Amino acid sequence: MSATDGPLVLGIESSCDETGVGIVRGRTLLADAVASSMEQHAPYGGVVPEIASRAHLEAIVPMIQLACERAGIRLAQLDAIAVTSGPGLAGALMVGVGAAKALALALDKPIHGVNHLAGHVAVDQLEHGPLPEPCLALLVSGGHSNLLQVNDITSDIVSLGNTIDDAAGEAYDKVARLLGLSYPGGPVIDAEAASGSSVAIDFPRGLTSRRDLERHRFDFSFSGLKTAVARWVEARQRAGEPVPVADVAASFQEAVCDVLTRKAIDAATHTGIDHLVISGGVAANSRLRALAEERAAARGIQLRVPKRNLCTDNGAMIAALGAEIVARGHRPSALDFPADSSQPVSQVWV
Repeated sequence: MSATDGPLVLGIESSCDETGVGIVRGRTLLADAVASSMEQHAPYGGVVPEIASRAHLEAIVPMIQLACERAGIRLAQLDAIAVTSGPGLAGALMVGVGAAKALALALDKPIHGVNHLAGHVAVDQLEHGPLPEPCLALLVSGGHSNLLQVNDITSDIVSLGNTIDDAAGEAYDKVARLLGLSYPGGPVIDAEAASGSSVAIDFPRGLTSRRDLERHRFDFSFSGLKTAVARWVEARQRAGEPVPVADVAASFQEAVCDVLTRKAIDAATHTGIDHLVISGGVAANSRLRALAEERAAARGIQLRVPKRNLCTDNGAMIAALGAEIVARGHRPSALDFPADSSQPVSQVWV
């Protein structure tokens, strides 16, 4: 399949707080429309499932219409429809899956329920071309921190490591709240860190001790780091001293990015795979990108990171994965496939 031909696929993403609809032809992105309910969740410091579901209901039809307008296509021209079947928030997933099934029935088009996590990896093809197989993928977002060995983006993804408590993006949100910063935490901490010192405070690197590496070599833990930041801030406040927000942000961010990149490079060395893709919302972080580039180059590893707007949740990533599945001849999903909030990454499609 070349970049300019292949199946015309509409993808729907509704796993969390963004309603995304993307349209691709083969590996060419034609349109990507996203409506976010982030502002509605901000007062609560995190995503409220009921609010997210209601926002998806309100946005799904307008986003489908907008994507078609931007792509210059009619729904009847589609070859297939792809939708996130999991993982994610159950109610939010149901909205997208229900909309996709309605479209498939009304248009008499095949439907593919696909994995959200695999979509984050597949979207890189829209920018950098076909994924080398095998390749490694470091997936970092609000709900996930995963190291994956991608042997076939449509059928063979092996989990090498996962988060055992707080994911990286979740830790960013919690630390931002501790520092009195706005939600979501990732962009604001990244901005604050630009004027701070990354070596001002020696925060812990989770699961990197010799003993931890024996059992959790490629796993992640950021709960202890979050607690260490909270205790440091509380100690300053009890002493009546000002909290240097920029230094805390920079030192926290360095700890997160150090662990993420160190383990990703170790996995590449261990497996002998020399291509690494970093994706997910935290892949938009400037320090993560810079440190990954530096360490990958030092080890002769080819690094691929999608542009920032394709790192966060979007319909383009689901359309990209759906188009690849169609092009490789995999069967469509049955119309009774469920929305699976805990769908494992090894189940690329249902």
